[in-house]
Amino acid sequence: MDQPDPKNGAGLILSATEPIRSFLALASGDRHLSEELREIATDLRSKNTVPYRLLRALWTGSDPSTRPDLLGLCSGSDFVFTSPKPREKTEELKLRLLKLREIAERKEYAELVKDITPKKQVEEPFSSYKDQLGFGLHVGLTMFTGYLVGYASFRALFNRNPALSAAGGILGLVLAMLVETLLFIIKTSKDDQIQSSKSFTQSSASFTPTTKKNQ
Repeated sequence: MDQPDPKNGAGLILSATEPIRSFLALASGDRHLSEELREIATDLRSKNTVPYRLLRALWTGSDPSTRPDLLGLCSGSDFVFTSPKPREKTEELKLRLLKLREIAERKEYAELVKDITPKKQVEEPFSSYKDQLGFGLHVGLTMFTGYLVGYASFRALFNRNPALSAAGGILGLVLAMLVETLLFIIKTSKDDQIQSSKSFTQSSASFTPTTKKNQ
């Protein structure tokens, strides 16, 4: 069986009881032990905890005729658990925590001033009857123009066939409607981007987050 290393005090920790202290007092003067082990025994006498590896090393090297039973020696002793070292924060984690703190501060600031800050008016498309009427006339004119162009094109291509001419007109109407829809989507998206950019600029100018130094 391998002998425990006297210099290695890691592992199981026991609370020092009276039987253990008495054994350490005897071990500090035991000639069967090396000088190093006697110094360890002397040092452990004044402590409240004893590493089991060192205690077993002292017990193994002591005089078998005078040493107590190992089980009886450890009887009544409690296990002592040490707390792990706190985890060190990496630079990446510190930066992330800093950003989260800034976001939280902005939310707190917005919550504090929401009652005194005037609400932003969102400009909705076609908010007036004039805009609605103008857009409706524009779409109607575009669809009518598309119908005429499609009708005339198919009539010229298919020898004035009424059915195919009507189909061409319907096709031109649908294409004109799709073009108007696409233009409307592009215009609405551009307006939303401009509005968002203005809102972000105003909020950045009205609030400057305070950065606290890490303790």
